[in-house]
Amino acid sequence: MSAPTSPAVAPDSTVPARIVRLARNGVAVTFTLNGLAVGSWFSRVPAVREALDLSAGRLGLLLLAMSVGALLAMPTSGLLAQRLGSARSVTIATVLVAVGLVVAGLGATVAGSAVVVGLGLVAFGYGSGACDVAMNVEGATVERRLGRTVMPRFHAAWSLGSVAGAGLGAGAARLGVPVGAHLAAVAVVVLVGTVLASRMFLPQPAVDPANQTADTSPAGRRRAQLAAWREPRTLLIGLFVLVAAFAEGSANDWLAVAFVDGRDLSEAAGAAVFGVFVVGMTLGRTAGTIALDRWGRVPVLSGTLLLAAAGAALAVLAGSGPVAIVGVALWGLGASLGFPVGMSAAADEETHAAVRVSVVAVIGYTAFLGGPPLLGLLGDHVGTLRALLVVPLLLLPTLALVPALRPPRTDESAPAAREGAEESAPAAREAADESAPAAHQS
Repeated sequence: MSAPTSPAVAPDSTVPARIVRLARNGVAVTFTLNGLAVGSWFSRVPAVREALDLSAGRLGLLLLAMSVGALLAMPTSGLLAQRLGSARSVTIATVLVAVGLVVAGLGATVAGSAVVVGLGLVAFGYGSGACDVAMNVEGATVERRLGRTVMPRFHAAWSLGSVAGAGLGAGAARLGVPVGAHLAAVAVVVLVGTVLASRMFLPQPAVDPANQTADTSPAGRRRAQLAAWREPRTLLIGLFVLVAAFAEGSANDWLAVAFVDGRDLSEAAGAAVFGVFVVGMTLGRTAGTIALDRWGRVPVLSGTLLLAAAGAALAVLAGSGPVAIVGVALWGLGASLGFPVGMSAAADEETHAAVRVSVVAVIGYTAFLGGPPLLGLLGDHVGTLRALLVVPLLLLPTLALVPALRPPRTDESAPAAREGAEESAPAAREAADESAPAAHQS
């Protein structure tokens, strides 16, 4: 059995275990509530479309506002998290999430204005993007303190939260609850819960004394942000996360529609197929941490990428429905670890974690922005189901990027050598002092 290689360092004994466990729980709750907010919004999109009487094209432009907000947030959210800390950054970001939900909901049902809804979605997207970076930075810090892989489980919590949000939204729609009232209630729950959860975050990340002389002025932080965009490893991780996000996002956006159009399923059956994918993702993120700690990132991610590619190809090309559904499950399992482990890899070195995570997030989230329309255009020519073959075609060459996610090598012998030298130096001086009088006496 190979040594665990996912967490970059061993458990930090300077932080009490109880504090680390509380921080782990706080991060999990934060991920869950962020997913709840996103799932709640998307569950009410049909009601918003009906309230505003939008065409498909205008609805697509409206939904783009959320992605634009998220992409605007990510280049600066790393600097915010580095300056204010993860807890305060998450709190500020969640205020924007809550305000955005309320404005979007009331804009649809009270103001009846697509412009107001769009402004709410920009705020919602900005807050969600900033929260995403900060909670991933905190999650990576907790992971290092624990000395074992937990980041995929945080992302599984996000998935469960989004599913819960979708379920609550479906129930609210069935009961005729207005969109504005529903989203306002969700906003209150998400904001209060996140504020309480962020209080459990680690009080201060441990700082390497060797890096305490780093320039922490605003100009210095901006230079660090720009420097991160020139780091080959960070950019390679970003490209890996880009493909991983595309493999996940393409299923989120198109899988149900593809099976309805390409396999003549009902809408309910298409939704059930998407549910199979979500279950596979959740199981992979829950159980995958064990594999990562046992075998390390490179072999596990190589295997899961191949599994996702095979599953996606099977889902599209299989001649029978049951075999195709097996492919969907394999696709979900295989795609489950790429995004969270990529974020964890970007944060391997704690001093520069915030800026590097923000760079990787910007690169990765372009898949969520550009992927859906590109697949839609391709689907107009070859069919929605066949268009999903792009997923395995992108996953296979991405195998070459997996080694970039290997934790940076640290010279573990150097500190021991320095400690040994420091311990032996006083003894040597004492021996020299003792021998000097003897020399004079002789």
